[in-house]
Amino acid sequence: MIVSHRQTAANTYRLRVECPDIAAAAVAGQFAMLRIADRIDPLLGRPLAVYDTYRGADDDVPRGERSERRFADFVYVAHGRFTTALKDLGPGERMTLWGPLGNGYSDVPSSGHLLLVAGGIGQTALLTLGRDRAAAGEKVTFCWGASRGAAFGDVDDFRRAGLDVHLATLDGSTGKQGTVIDLLDDLFPREGGDKATPRSGAAETNAPRHVACCGPDGMMAAVSRWSEGRGLGCHVSLEAPMACGIGICFTCVARVKDAEGGWDYKRTCIEGPVFAATSIDWS
Repeated sequence: MIVSHRQTAANTYRLRVECPDIAAAAVAGQFAMLRIADRIDPLLGRPLAVYDTYRGADDDVPRGERSERRFADFVYVAHGRFTTALKDLGPGERMTLWGPLGNGYSDVPSSGHLLLVAGGIGQTALLTLGRDRAAAGEKVTFCWGASRGAAFGDVDDFRRAGLDVHLATLDGSTGKQGTVIDLLDDLFPREGGDKATPRSGAAETNAPRHVACCGPDGMMAAVSRWSEGRGLGCHVSLEAPMACGIGICFTCVARVKDAEGGWDYKRTCIEGPVFAATSIDWS
């Protein structure tokens, strides 16, 4: 059941659903399939990242043990048949959900300094990862790129989680003008050698040691190249259309490289959505 639903940015909405099984079990980077109950249009569910989980319906920050949480938040942009219909639903209306699904960011190593990079709506997959690592004492830098400032919603969630937040917009309305890669180059320019070195005046002097990323494919491919060129490991969370979420329909396949130098199709819903960036065939 929906307990709250509000707009957070331009055409962007945050939905809170009572779903104890998903809220208690979800880990960073996992997703759920959502469907509007008792409707046949749209018929199929849609995948949305589990943005955050809560013990109480009115909580504004997570509290208590994860196993005690009963509510999950999902953030989405209204642009297709499902999300356009979803945005008009209010508290008390019913949803059908199944999950949590996917492998999440379980293979992202502890590194001392984790760099999170989001493009567009990609921040939805990164908040829990960032909070967990910051709570464990790891430095976490969060860089988010969008077309304009109006596209950023609930940025303070990341600041409250203890992340060092930096924004970039193509039109220059918020943060650095340019792409998120321009922002990364500004924060961590290469000053000799292959390692990223923070620019003079950065809040911390230690460079990132690993990257986790989510956003449009072209942006993730660029972040993958940026990371590889600096000797940094990188994990990406792929955003793929799905019909079932449980590996049956094969609509979400991605080209993943194999040990022999070729590639094979892997299901984003089962083998992913998180992969090592260097394993993806971005062509």
